[in-house]
Amino acid sequence: MAQYDVIVIGGGASGLMAAGRAAQMGKRVLLLEKNKKLGEKLGISGGGRCNITNAEEDVRVFAAMYGKAEQFLYSLFAQFGVKDTFTFFESRGLPLVVQARKRAFPASEKAGDVIKVLEKYVREGGVVVRTGSAVTKIVTDKAGVSAVYCGTAEHRATSYILATGSVSHPETGSTGDGLQWLRELGHTVAAPTPTIVPLKVADKWSKVLSGTSLSFMKITFFVDGKKAFSKTGKVLFTHFGLSGPLILNCASEVADLLHSGAVTAAIDAYPHTDLGSLEKTIIAVFDKNKNKALKNIIKEVVPDGTHKGVLILLEDKMDITKKVHSVTKEERKMLVHLLKALPLTIEGLMGFDRAVIADGGVPLNEIDTKTLRSKKVPNLFITGDLLHIKRPSGGYSLQLCWTTGYVAGNTA
Repeated sequence: MAQYDVIVIGGGASGLMAAGRAAQMGKRVLLLEKNKKLGEKLGISGGGRCNITNAEEDVRVFAAMYGKAEQFLYSLFAQFGVKDTFTFFESRGLPLVVQARKRAFPASEKAGDVIKVLEKYVREGGVVVRTGSAVTKIVTDKAGVSAVYCGTAEHRATSYILATGSVSHPETGSTGDGLQWLRELGHTVAAPTPTIVPLKVADKWSKVLSGTSLSFMKITFFVDGKKAFSKTGKVLFTHFGLSGPLILNCASEVADLLHSGAVTAAIDAYPHTDLGSLEKTIIAVFDKNKNKALKNIIKEVVPDGTHKGVLILLEDKMDITKKVHSVTKEERKMLVHLLKALPLTIEGLMGFDRAVIADGGVPLNEIDTKTLRSKKVPNLFITGDLLHIKRPSGGYSLQLCWTTGYVAGNTA
């Protein structure tokens, strides 16, 4: 049985970075991955495009995006931050491009290219990689972890890095094994909730728009009819409800609202146009098309791709087959108000299977946040999604993986 300096459990983003860095530091490293391939979840991240990081240069603004964890993260980002991520990938032949909301992607927009860079990094350092090797048991003694088992195969090292991920996208192998081991090793584990996840809605009109994406919509959420909060951004209509960056980043707040009452929402399709200006625009379109049926010209007054949904809403309120010249002033005003507040009933959040990210994991007060060493198990380091940190979408989750993987690999 070979003796290693470092054993890394989990071959995802943080595990690959940790294994590569430990090997770069001259350590003998074993990487254990239960899937047949490395980087399964990384391969589907960002819709297969892989949102590597967020190009926010101000570390205070960047760290503030992680909510309560902000203060813990400064020392970690000082060791490996956003600029280091750019340097790491670009120096290895993978140029990055920055798109809307400072999201950084590989120029090829292929997650597979990110995995290739990391696999090469690991190979160059001489890491021993064992895929199809699910860890079934972790053995401890007074000094910490003494061995891990994959079935009957025993593996021993001086230090161990746990990088198994949490429970989002269970089909990629993120089934929460690491969280269970951490409990058994004496850590507190905050229960995961799907934090960046689409919303389930009841309304037929929104479901007929499945696949339609709208930029710069304003959505306002209400609890029992009282306004809770509003946000503006991109909305994607799906067969089950709503998704897109704006919705994903509202999900954890909406989850809180669902505990306190009936949640509804209204989408303002023209957030930068007031009621009066919108009515003038609609009057101009009506004047040009007086003798056409309302249902045939509605396309010209609603955002691209939404007319089928708007017609469903209008059918309940008026005769959409009538000629435009017969539309009353009250009906016209009703259309204007509708476009400023398209109504939705929020049934809930989609589950872990559709979650981009789940929170939960080990609270940061149980970890040395300069080294990521466990305070309960002296030779164990914990990375990535196993840490209880709120992570918004837009590159922040993967940056946390690169940072924690690097720091754990460096110190282990």
